[in-house]
Amino acid sequence: MAEEVNLICTACPQGCTLTAVIENGEVIEVLGYNCKKGIAYGIEEIKDPRRMVATTVKVKNGFHPLVPVYTDKPVPKPLIPKVLEEVRKVELTAPVKVNTVVLENVLDTGVNVITSRDMPTKA
Repeated sequence: MAEEVNLICTACPQGCTLTAVIENGEVIEVLGYNCKKGIAYGIEEIKDPRRMVATTVKVKNGFHPLVPVYTDKPVPKPLIPKVLEEVRKVELTAPVKVNTVVLENVLDTGVNVITSRDMPTKA
């Protein structure tokens, strides 16, 4: 018997309400999309959900104590807690430049964690 999973598509600004029809663990149909991106999104969201991760990293001697960082690609959803655990181990020393790679290939995912702003040294 087929199972239905409802999703909100985030592949484009329309935010379509999708219904993924799943049978024997496979997506057999995606309904409710208004563009082709919705089909791919519905399938990927069921088979391999991924998310961008944004957080902060400690900075020694920085103008602020933390610098914002984010992943350069989406991370498999089940790995997000482990990625955050790895990021929490990092402490940078100011000055820090925007787009500095903080963690390369985190957890062998092919995803890098990079800074999203400069952090000057405190005066």
